[in-house]
Amino acid sequence: MSANHDGSVGEEPRRPLTGILLKVVSVMVFVAMSSFIKASGQVPPGQIVFFRSFFAIFPILAVLAFRRELATAFSTAHPVSHVLRGIVGVSAMMLSFFALTVLPLPEAITLNYAQPLLVVVFSALFLGETVRIFRWTAVAVGFVGVFIISWPRLTLFAGDAPMQANEALGVTAALAAAAISAVAMLLVRRLVRTETTPTIVLWFSLTASVIGLMTLPFGWISLTPLQAGFLVSAGFCGGLGQILMTESYRHAEMATIAPFEYTSIVMGVLVGWFVFGDAPTIHIVVGGAIVIAAGLFIIWREHRLGLPRGAARKVAPPQ
Repeated sequence: MSANHDGSVGEEPRRPLTGILLKVVSVMVFVAMSSFIKASGQVPPGQIVFFRSFFAIFPILAVLAFRRELATAFSTAHPVSHVLRGIVGVSAMMLSFFALTVLPLPEAITLNYAQPLLVVVFSALFLGETVRIFRWTAVAVGFVGVFIISWPRLTLFAGDAPMQANEALGVTAALAAAAISAVAMLLVRRLVRTETTPTIVLWFSLTASVIGLMTLPFGWISLTPLQAGFLVSAGFCGGLGQILMTESYRHAEMATIAPFEYTSIVMGVLVGWFVFGDAPTIHIVVGGAIVIAAGLFIIWREHRLGLPRGAARKVAPPQ
């Protein structure tokens, strides 16, 4: 069997149900990661980035060592590209983690799915990709869903003004994170042409850990044992989710597996409701359904057009 450039094994038999199961489990683990971050409370985003990235390295290293791929995992001819991707990705993570601390979990997760819409826009603007009426329509419809989700948080003159202002900042941060994450996805699409999956994942985790640690002088807080436990758990979940997600693409095509990313919205609603007491509103139900429909259409359309998004999607998990 020979390894592909993305680190997958080219001649492994396809097992779609296994791939789907691994994808759904990876989504559950990523939702758990977000839940741990939210449960940790008002922790500075840079501090969260460090824990999320540093402790993600350990399960990844363990799997690479088991597969005897550790010796070559750090080898790269493009360190500057990895660092640039790391800086952009960390910026998105910080904004995303801030949004998690101030918004209900379902909204923070759902707004992250503005990213695939923005990838289409940025691909047209910066990479010269031809985007025709079908995908532009899906993008426009998707943004209507994002607006529906965001609108209650952006109404600054209703209810508790300070809280509303904080939630408006959270929505702004979540959407900015989605935009920056879309840029990071474009950078990953270039990296996967020459770099293996383990190399991209490890370089990002190391870069993010260093950048997160550099924020120490800017206001890290003393963590309680419970907070520390939550953040360490978030890091391990991040690494485990990455492993499961990458493994899922060994067993089935991207077009088969990618739609199951959107199960995170349903899981986020359930966890937010039963764990954090955030009952789903009509805005999150209607807006989320629209965002899911638009995202699924874009995935289907890109598969029909044969666009090379699959390899990048395997390496760039949700923040």
